[in-house]
Amino acid sequence: MKRLLIAATILCTVVLMIPAMLVQLTSGPADQQAQTTAGPAPEEKAWSYDPGEDIKVKVYRSQTETVEELPLEQYVVGVVSSEMPADFEVEALKAQALTARTYIIKQMLEPTDIQVPQGAMVTDTVMHQVFHNEEELKSLWGEEYEWKKARIEEAVYATQGQVMTFEGEPITASFFSTSNGYTENSEDYWQNEIPYLRSVASPWDQTSPRFTAQKEMPVTEFEQRLDVQLSGDSEIGTIAERTDGGRVAKVVIGDKELSGREVRDKLELDSSDFQWQLKGDQVVIQTRGWGHGVGMSQYGADGMAKEGRNYEEIVRHFYQGIDIQELDPYVAKLTARKE
Repeated sequence: MKRLLIAATILCTVVLMIPAMLVQLTSGPADQQAQTTAGPAPEEKAWSYDPGEDIKVKVYRSQTETVEELPLEQYVVGVVSSEMPADFEVEALKAQALTARTYIIKQMLEPTDIQVPQGAMVTDTVMHQVFHNEEELKSLWGEEYEWKKARIEEAVYATQGQVMTFEGEPITASFFSTSNGYTENSEDYWQNEIPYLRSVASPWDQTSPRFTAQKEMPVTEFEQRLDVQLSGDSEIGTIAERTDGGRVAKVVIGDKELSGREVRDKLELDSSDFQWQLKGDQVVIQTRGWGHGVGMSQYGADGMAKEGRNYEEIVRHFYQGIDIQELDPYVAKLTARKE
């Protein structure tokens, strides 16, 4: 199998015992920052790729309820195009490519208990990784299609044939949009302690448009969503404990204790790093960061790339103690299973 290993690669996938959503969507193609038609120039082409020699990925298309089969690297192009803005630094895009490829290979080797219809391997939603095909990207990007596609293809094909591993196995490559300044230990959001998913600093995220946010809701809605009763004074509850990453671990409201993740999910907050106050009949909630916080921060990756770090340095920062290895041994395992 021909594979050309060139400049760079990157990160992220998710976690053991995770319910459904493994990946936090950052901003899809329609959400990317406005650019001129020309856009940033891709690097000079220095790669080759033969889709006929690539392994195939079967994707369940949720809108049409059909299965689309396509070569691995073309699938990765569709994922990176959907999960990270094309105007991010190329080294950040390479890190995202490495993350997307590692995720699907681990999914193919060790399928989760999420049932995918019609024999597909993954869906095209945040249940797995968001994916758009070429025709959909043309519609979403319009006149910017050519430069965006060229830039993302450069990142993907420059890292083709690479995956992230820990102790010889593909990692759970979780990623998310924006940290609060630190990533989260895996066990502080999910159930399992995973050695490479440790809390690390990510100060670059302050440039993200989603670094801070505010949400207001009526007291009655707040009480209903959390199944609590406020006392009527100016205090809502006590944040009793925070994680190593600075997010809320436990909060006490009246006689009820909730985890930060429960509050985030039930109130549909951007992050579990929150604080709140009562203003009249409204609860005002401020959050820092966007996403679950485990694994690679996409805005952190872009910030590191802007400082001159390459994709390998980026992924090794967010995934502690990992290796970057060739894909071939894992493809051989998949091929052996079919035979």
